[in-house]
Amino acid sequence: MRWLLDQGLPRSAAGILHDSKEDAIHIGDIGMSEAPDLEIIQHASSEDRVIVTLDSDFHALLAAAGSSKPSVIRIREEALKGHQIAELVLNISRQFKAELERGCVMSFLAGKIRYRVRPL
Repeated sequence: MRWLLDQGLPRSAAGILHDSKEDAIHIGDIGMSEAPDLEIIQHASSEDRVIVTLDSDFHALLAAAGSSKPSVIRIREEALKGHQIAELVLNISRQFKAELERGCVMSFLAGKIRYRVRPL
């Protein structure tokens, strides 16, 4: 799985994922820390990456677009440390690999995951 971690998430999470043999980059490491959400979506789509974010705007933008990719995981808990984000992403990847590859939007809150397969 290929990951694109959005601004607001610790950069260390991308490094931890990379150390776990995942292809993960942080938006800030590729010069896109101030890029608009649509540009981030286009970048993730062109590189077949799953967006991991704290931002609720991605779900709405993708619903309006009606496409099936990229998948987005919205983490609705703030102040998680890099290792916690990485662990969460790895767990979600193991449980929902097929859904993420097909295209879905997902939310994580209080240990629970909700998702919808795309297009919505």
